[in-house]
Amino acid sequence: METGNRIIAHFDLDAFFVSVERLKNSKLQGKPVVIGGTSDRGVVASCSYEAREFGVHSAMPMKMVRNLCPDALVIRGDMELYSKYSHMVTDIIAEKAPVYEKASIDEHYIDITGMDRFFGCLAWTKELRNDIVNNTGLPVSFGLSVNKTISKIAAGEAKPNGELEIPGKKVKQFIFPLSIRKIPMIGNKTFHLLRSMGVSTIETLSSIPVDMMERLLGKNGIIIGEAFTVIIIVSDAGLVQLFASVTVNE
Repeated sequence: METGNRIIAHFDLDAFFVSVERLKNSKLQGKPVVIGGTSDRGVVASCSYEAREFGVHSAMPMKMVRNLCPDALVIRGDMELYSKYSHMVTDIIAEKAPVYEKASIDEHYIDITGMDRFFGCLAWTKELRNDIVNNTGLPVSFGLSVNKTISKIAAGEAKPNGELEIPGKKVKQFIFPLSIRKIPMIGNKTFHLLRSMGVSTIETLSSIPVDMMERLLGKNGIIIGEAFTVIIIVSDAGLVQLFASVTVNE
């Protein structure tokens, strides 16, 4: 990473609920597993990568799951057990990380700015990932970049069970070809609105003026527009300018 840049790691446990169930029952390895309500009116809380190959995804009605993947193994799930493993991961991170934020039951952000002076940021992040895997048995991916948004996107691209570092000067090269679906702030409604306007990639999105984004999407449009204006500056100048959505709390 370039000297003077903010450096944020995003850790994301892969198919977390499924991974915990596989620790309990190794026979689930390699099979399409779905966690959620077992009735037709239930919905998917999590699913394995094998199930995703059939088109299964989170929040999908279980009736549709059975049509797409008749061999799916549906498990009701155990939130108490999932919380226990989540706390285990958080404890490992808390012991080693200077500043971290637990974003959800299976995601953490870590601010490791300045660590290059003592121990390479990538090497430190790899070591932490290995500690999590070795102590919990859970697969985890991480992204390492200049802010939360890019590190989260990088972690998503690294999945499953991988790692990806995106230095500041390579941010634009990395994100511009990606679909706007990759942006954490863009849900289905916003995605379809932007697609109806011919916007499919982050590169095209970044060219839309912030005031136009505000008219289209309100406050969320300002956040998205300013975020990707900053990303252009980061990549072109090698200098990170922070905005509201990239802060990490202790």
